[in-house]
Amino acid sequence: MDACTLGDLLDVVGDRSVRLQTAPAGLAVPVTEALLYDAHAPLPRAPGALLLAVGVRASAAGPLARAAAEAGMSGLVVRGPDGPLAEAESAGVALLSVDEDAAWHHVHLLLASAIGARPAAAGSGLGDLFALADAVAAAVGGATAIEDPRQRILAYSTVAGQPVDEDRRTGILGLQVPGSPANSEQYRVLFAAGGVVRLPALEGSDNLPRLAVAVRAGGETLGSLWVVDDGGLAPDAEEALAQGASTAALLLLRARAAQEPARHQNGDLLRRLLDGTADPAGAAHRLGMGLGPDGNPAPVRVAAFVLDSSVSAVDVEQTALRLLDLVRLQCEARYGQHAGVLVDGVVYALLPALGERGGAREPQGPRKRTNRHSHRGLAEDIVARAGQALRVPVRAGLGDVVGGLAEVRASRDDADLVLRVLGPELPVATVEEVRPRVTLLRLAEVLGERRELSAGGWRRVLAHDAEHGTEYARTLVAWLDAGCDVAGAARLLAVHANTCRYRLRQARQQLGIDLDDPDERLVLWLQLRTLGGLGSRH
Repeated sequence: MDACTLGDLLDVVGDRSVRLQTAPAGLAVPVTEALLYDAHAPLPRAPGALLLAVGVRASAAGPLARAAAEAGMSGLVVRGPDGPLAEAESAGVALLSVDEDAAWHHVHLLLASAIGARPAAAGSGLGDLFALADAVAAAVGGATAIEDPRQRILAYSTVAGQPVDEDRRTGILGLQVPGSPANSEQYRVLFAAGGVVRLPALEGSDNLPRLAVAVRAGGETLGSLWVVDDGGLAPDAEEALAQGASTAALLLLRARAAQEPARHQNGDLLRRLLDGTADPAGAAHRLGMGLGPDGNPAPVRVAAFVLDSSVSAVDVEQTALRLLDLVRLQCEARYGQHAGVLVDGVVYALLPALGERGGAREPQGPRKRTNRHSHRGLAEDIVARAGQALRVPVRAGLGDVVGGLAEVRASRDDADLVLRVLGPELPVATVEEVRPRVTLLRLAEVLGERRELSAGGWRRVLAHDAEHGTEYARTLVAWLDAGCDVAGAARLLAVHANTCRYRLRQARQQLGIDLDDPDERLVLWLQLRTLGGLGSRH
């Protein structure tokens, strides 16, 4: 198949998502990639690229259209209908528009996925980063490494004769930068800077200073470039490194775009598993979660993550997408695979459960000990990281461990119920840890759906309290919680025992509540605790 053209791209994405305003060079021009404009970085030469005008008003994008043409790009994408039509036609570049409220992150993924599905772009991957690392090392004069935002080494130079130190050797062996407080502080300085920074040597026998720069596109941090500085770098090393960062951004975006179609397919598959509409056998092959060592379907568990309700409606979609990325990264780091999807504001992850205790309940209170390698430990880690990275509280609910992909829907239902009973005092829980709470929650739903189950004296009690300011309902619940012991109820309510006796007597005489019938006591307790919303409060 030939390279992707502008016409091919529009056929794939549809005119409801991306609208063509003008194409002075025709629809047969090649489209090689989608790039996010970064006002703080030089515009790279990228023949055939579509430039997304991030941070630029459509009506003010005329100069950007001319700059895109000079860089060999095929077109410019703006938000809103009032783009620089005349400037684009004069410069000879296509002008496309998206809705004014479209998220650039979504637009980029849409275009990059459509282009990346073509064979012309399929070869653009992380392998190109090694060639770039060698090129930067030659230009700058020092050994170079390219990292992702999580300090994983994606590529490194192999130019002969360039000095290296122990940190570089250790990092390359493990493909991960060694962690330390001093190292973390250097990353903080780097990502807070707007350009190339010079960093002193870390403590160590032969460690050397570094020249470093963050790799960004459209305001998003994609990674970083690091150069070992032995004192012999080129005079224009900083300029060369900045140019290398621009090229690295293109390559990292291409690699991410090439991975997105598979991510979307897995996401759609997981969504159908959660709904109970996917074929388990086909899903097992696709997701790599097939049979266990005993030949039976491998057990799995659904984890659900949700943002605190305090997140504003404006920010919730973008923040939820960032949470999805974080969950995927953590699951991939833990299990070497990820199956995550965002559904109605909830991020769901499918976790392999070999070795998990399943129905065993976690110990509660001060004696609780969480295995950091367990599903609960993973969820706690994600919640902690999300709170730091997103600056928003996140809660996590884990469903039951189930015996294979055919039962994913049941584990998802459990996880959803857990989310509904979590709060600031308990942000993470498995369904077994909160089984009484979710059982009462489900009972409330069942009781509320049937008239004959929701009828009874509990309504009279609540109505009397609301009208007269009495506290008969709270007293009844406390008395029943205390095993029908007046002294115990008085302690729960912090009142005198005679006050409890008076309230109970009035409930009998005024409201006709039969407290001698054990069946009526049980039903009254259930209805007040669930339908009455009294919970365990006294």
